[in-house]
Amino acid sequence: MKNIQTLTTEITGGALDERLLDIYQTEQRVSREKKRLAAAIAEFASLFPEDEEIEIYSAPGRTEIGGNHTDHQRGHVLAASISDDAIAVVAPSAQNEIRLLSKGYDMITLLLDDLSKDKVADGSTEALIAGVAAGLQQRGYHIGGFHAYVTSDVLSGSGLSSSAAFETIIGNIFSGLYNDDKVSAVEIAQIGQYAENEYFGKPCGLMDQMACSVGSLCHIDFADPASPRVERLEFDLRKAGYNLFITDTKGSHADLTPEYAAIPAEMGSVAALFGKEVLSQVDEDAVIEKVSEIREKCGDRAFLRALHYYEENKRVLELVSAIKENDIPAFLKAIRDCGHSSFEFLQNVYPSSDVRHQNVSVALLFSEKMLKNEGACRVHGGGFAGTMLAFVKDEQADEYTQMMEHVFGEGSCHKLAIRKYGGIRIA
Repeated sequence: MKNIQTLTTEITGGALDERLLDIYQTEQRVSREKKRLAAAIAEFASLFPEDEEIEIYSAPGRTEIGGNHTDHQRGHVLAASISDDAIAVVAPSAQNEIRLLSKGYDMITLLLDDLSKDKVADGSTEALIAGVAAGLQQRGYHIGGFHAYVTSDVLSGSGLSSSAAFETIIGNIFSGLYNDDKVSAVEIAQIGQYAENEYFGKPCGLMDQMACSVGSLCHIDFADPASPRVERLEFDLRKAGYNLFITDTKGSHADLTPEYAAIPAEMGSVAALFGKEVLSQVDEDAVIEKVSEIREKCGDRAFLRALHYYEENKRVLELVSAIKENDIPAFLKAIRDCGHSSFEFLQNVYPSSDVRHQNVSVALLFSEKMLKNEGACRVHGGGFAGTMLAFVKDEQADEYTQMMEHVFGEGSCHKLAIRKYGGIRIA
């Protein structure tokens, strides 16, 4: 805990430059973050003038690298935390309540005396905070009041998991202020998922929270969803001469819930033919053996999506192996294969209900035209609209940005970095 003026002086004067460079990786980003942190502290001071001692926490967004729609079938996923993050300026409060303002929103006041689900509205920020607090209590951890100002540069609605970043930062605040930083990154992720499922009302998997909380590249095996196996991998994309890009193709997510829901439902229908709940419980050879029955009873698309699941699981393991061996060509090939399988077999690049609008397809066309086998691209996350991911060589980065923004508009193409830290206390 540091005095507001002292910490502001340390940030603006360069005393934290080494720490910020370790987190944000480039001098240019450090310069930007110093201004952002100083502005956040000033905003906090205006909101809570009674607080003199503060701490600053950070939680990154995430990107899915491999494992497109495998998590809900208890398969393998490779995700990564990214350089864009949420930051929170925080002070403990003697009152048993949380007062929090996120930039662009109204002040939230949440009483901690009663954390029942019916005390908060579904889909609200209060629900996420209450869910995290309740999840911590259920695991025997302490909670307490605090004041916070939160600002985030994680793009909302982009598939980069701004909500998981928020859950992660709240979990880290409670861990730091009231539990001597003893709540593990995996537990914070699990608690974040609990908050989103039980309090917020969104039946999400655990991948988003795990990637935001653990940091770097995160290989997750969901065979046991209550206790997933997590392997943290180190991978410096910049040293390999590549950049990670996310392009917002401006596609609307409205009315896509049936499209998203159909994927686990169809995969589940194949598993059900074998008396199982999910595909990870069924051998791939058995599915191929029953291809005729599956096509007749579940449909061709269900069969194709099931085969995508099995092949995508293998690709995640190929990606993990390529990272460990620093085999960039093998890594890029596996990403390209993931992209083609998602388009052809999983079929989540555009909605079947609206073939007129195929924003992601257009983005993939232009990306493949430029990158060829020197890079890689694929639909990002849930799919059907929104964003796509690409790995682009340094020498093509500017040209790639110009091309994508020519198609989708200024500011649509974002260069990101894979961040080695998940949720942390900056100062």
